[in-house]
Amino acid sequence: MIPLLMFLVVCLALMLGYPVAFTLGGVALIFAGLGVLLGGFDPTLLHALPNRLYGIMENQTLLAVPLFVLMGVTLEKSKVAENLLNTMGRLFGRFPGGLGLSVTLVGMLLAASTGIVGATVVTMGLLALPTMIKRGYDPALATGSIAATGTLGQIIPPSIALVLLGDVLSNAYQQAQLNMGIFNVDTVSVGDLFVGALVPGLLMVLLYMGYIISRAVLNPTCAPAVEPDESQQGPLLQQCIKGLLPPLLLIVAVLGSILAGLATPTEAAAVGAVGATLLALLQRQLTWSNLQDIMTSTTKVTCMVFAILIGATLFSLVFRGFNGDDLIHEFINNMPGGVFSAMLLVMVVIFLLGFILDFIEITFVVVPIVGPVLLAMGIDPVWFGVMIAVNLQTSFLTPPFGFALFYLRGVTPDSIPTGTIYRGVAPFILIQIVTLSLIAIWPSLATWLPDIVYNS
Repeated sequence: MIPLLMFLVVCLALMLGYPVAFTLGGVALIFAGLGVLLGGFDPTLLHALPNRLYGIMENQTLLAVPLFVLMGVTLEKSKVAENLLNTMGRLFGRFPGGLGLSVTLVGMLLAASTGIVGATVVTMGLLALPTMIKRGYDPALATGSIAATGTLGQIIPPSIALVLLGDVLSNAYQQAQLNMGIFNVDTVSVGDLFVGALVPGLLMVLLYMGYIISRAVLNPTCAPAVEPDESQQGPLLQQCIKGLLPPLLLIVAVLGSILAGLATPTEAAAVGAVGATLLALLQRQLTWSNLQDIMTSTTKVTCMVFAILIGATLFSLVFRGFNGDDLIHEFINNMPGGVFSAMLLVMVVIFLLGFILDFIEITFVVVPIVGPVLLAMGIDPVWFGVMIAVNLQTSFLTPPFGFALFYLRGVTPDSIPTGTIYRGVAPFILIQIVTLSLIAIWPSLATWLPDIVYNS
């Protein structure tokens, strides 16, 4: 039971506030040391660590992480979100629920631009929430829509979560096939996951919008129409061209190059980073001070991701040294109900872990352990990846521990109680559960588009 004890100690240490990367690596080394002293761990297994770290350094797919982070941070600091929100507000604000629809659409575009949940939630909370409250929106609906749309960065490509998940699933899928005696292995790429997440992500956006429209129709006072002041904002067409067209072109360039097979996700990330920089230059937002902030933020996020990956690699190595993977494999294979019960159990565990672990830790620690076992049972890797992404998105929105709620609480006025935020996100949590159920019942929602795009 030592592998399970390792996992429990990691969770407890993280709940006490210790840094994730050092917790994973430190707990692994402590247990490895105890195992060596007690004769239950072979220390020569640690000799594989340098090769694994060198493999991380050589991994071309992971180059997409700093590039997409650079793209997202640049757009965040170049007032793209503010221009988008003003433009969408003029387009839809005059209709009941129009401002809520604007927030949803801008959140979707920001998710496709930044791919970072925290950045989207905080940005939308600072820009949109004061306007929505001032215009008479129900605080629960306003905060709920902002928190929910902020989590779209988890599922709408190009998402950092999907990049990391795609790389881990690729390794897990190859390991599963090797364990089954298949040496001419099929592969799954980050591009497959991007394409597979597109339809579920857009479906969720449509369900969000449908809920906001229904609330506005049934109770117009909770989402009133707003008549914009045209005299202070200039011609609408000019504002649309300036505020809406550039980020749309950038998103089309990034996703379009992947869908058309013209670029890998890493190459598309480079296009996005350059495009975001040029966009900031054209909008005269790329000052020397801004550039320093962008580079500092990008470096911090990238270092955090790779430090966690190194810690998770060490944890995974020690976990396997104690035969933890065999324990998980035996437990899942012996469960009554076969694939269904095994998948359900894993989804529930990931959902609960989403309260205390970020998607990066879950991706690097949990998925490599359970992934090979489930994929060896015949589960489609793209469908599995999309299910995990939507599941984590739901977890991040669920009270009382949802990360998105913490981000939003930090920028919400004290006049709006935490209970109001919880009440506001409840319908959106239900929508995400419905989406997850639809993907579970009809896996083709996640696999249909990749089959068409890649002719597999």
